[in-house]
Order: sequence, then C-alpha cells, then structure tokens
Amino acid sequence: MGRYVSRRLLLLVVQVILVATVVFLLIRLVPGDPARAILGETASEEQVARVRTLLGIDRPIHEQYVSWIGRVARGDFGTSVISGRPVMLDIQQRIGNTVELIALSTIVSLLIGIPLGIVAALRANRATDYALSSFAMLGLSLPSFVVGTIMLLVFGLMLRWLPPAQFVPWYVDPGQHLRVIILPVIALSLSSVAVVLRMTRSSMLEVIRQDYIRTARAKGLSGRLVILRHALRNSLNPVVSIVGLELAALLGGTVIVESIFNWPGLSSLLIAGVRSRDYPVVQGVVLLIAVLTVLINLLVDLVYGWLDPRISYA
Repeated sequence: MGRYVSRRLLLLVVQVILVATVVFLLIRLVPGDPARAILGETASEEQVARVRTLLGIDRPIHEQYVSWIGRVARGDFGTSVISGRPVMLDIQQRIGNTVELIALSTIVSLLIGIPLGIVAALRANRATDYALSSFAMLGLSLPSFVVGTIMLLVFGLMLRWLPPAQFVPWYVDPGQHLRVIILPVIALSLSSVAVVLRMTRSSMLEVIRQDYIRTARAKGLSGRLVILRHALRNSLNPVVSIVGLELAALLGGTVIVESIFNWPGLSSLLIAGVRSRDYPVVQGVVLLIAVLTVLINLLVDLVYGWLDPRISYA
C-alpha cells in the first residue's frame, strides 16, 4: 500500500505540473490586453505599462512560465492585481466555506441516497421502487442553479422561511450560519442524491442475487443482518466511485450556486478573477481545484481497497 501511495503521489506531482502548464497557456490565449481590461479604456499608456509589469506579462512567455512555476513550488501564487493581497491569503479565507458546502452536500447525498437506494432495490418493480426512481429522475433533470434559484425565490423571498443570500460566518452566529447554508446544500446535493440512489439500487440488486447472499439467508440470518453485513458493503464500491466523481464535479458545480446565494467561496473568487482578468487569482484557484480533484481520486482508490480486500495495490 505504501509503494502504491508513493507512486500515486509522484503521479500527482506530474499531473499538477501538466495542469499548471495548461492553465498558464490557456489564460494567455484569451483575447485582449489584461492590463487594459483591468484599468479600463481611459487609462494612460504609462498606467497600462505599469500593470503589465506588475503582472509580468511584459516579459517573454517562457520567462513568465519559469518564474510562475518557481513561485508556485514555494507556495506563492502571486499577488492579486485587484485587491493587492497575496492570492494564497484570499484562498485561505475562502476555501473553508467551499469545503464546508461540498462536505455537507456529500454527507446529505450519502445519508439520503444510500438508504433510499437500498429500499428501492428491496422493493424492485413495486410502487415504492417506481416512486423513488421517479424522484431520482427528477433530481437528475433539474440543474443545481435551477433548484437554487427556485428555492431562493420560494423559501427566501416569498415565504421568508430562510434568509436569502445573507452569509454569516459560523463563528459569528452558528444558528444563523446553519439557516443560511441549508438552501445551497439542498441545491447542490439534490442531483447527487439522485445519482447515489440509482447507483446504490443497481449495485444492490446485483449483489443480493449472488449465491453467498442466498446461502446466508439459508443459514437463518435475519434479512436486515444479511443486507447490512453482507450485501451493503459489497455493493458500495460503485457507489464510492460515483461519489468520487460527484465530489470532483461539485468543485466546479459550486460556481453558480455560490453566485446565487452570495456564498464567499473559491468559486466566487474564481469568477471575480475571470471577470477582472486577474491572472494570479485565476491561476491559483484553478490549480488548487486541480490538486484537490487528484487527491479525491487517490482517496477513492484507497477506499476501494478498504471495502474490497480482493483489490491489490502491489
């Protein structure tokens, strides 16, 4: 296992370098002068030249790349042109909010999706199964930004049950923070609940038809024990796989949800950086998201081995 993790971490470094290179090149293919976009059309040539020097884009592109990679290797993502603060400081202030949103959404999707998937499998081709399958299709058909917008209008503005887009840090008012986070978590987790439900149902149906499940029942084990001890664990690998993909998707899917609910996370920082052509912010946030995605994939592979001892990581 240790050798496998070491190999994957080495591969992670290579992947991060490749992603960093692609991000560096793509952002410079965007038409227009970023210095002029930041200052506006009325800025003088001296002001534009000063900003170009600050961004480092007045140098040859290979020198820009080497300089940026060297700073990133030291944990320095540069300084935001708009705020004038280190990009890493802005990331540190916002990453906790995004992680909280994604973690809660994932937990909700697992706590709801797995039990409903088990029920759907045990009631296959019955009214309960059809109802849950219809709910899953509805969840898959509604994008998170549609769900978020509707809930914001209904529960935030019309009924006023929950505060609309008024972020409050948890350390200031835990109760108000919980009320604020409910709507974005539901908006993000609805489609994930549907995906986990369908995957759990499919995997559980395949497992409960295996010979060892019939043998366990023939030995007199209770139905609940057979499902929880034997069937559930062996059906979780596909679920873990899809949850890993959903986690990676949520890292990008929070962009619109954070904008709708005025949630100060990484995605809203990225959008602000793109709008203002703030190179250091965009490069830093995208690179961080790429690293988190690769780490999630590694974690999923390790969970595979824990759930199924037959998987070898030699």
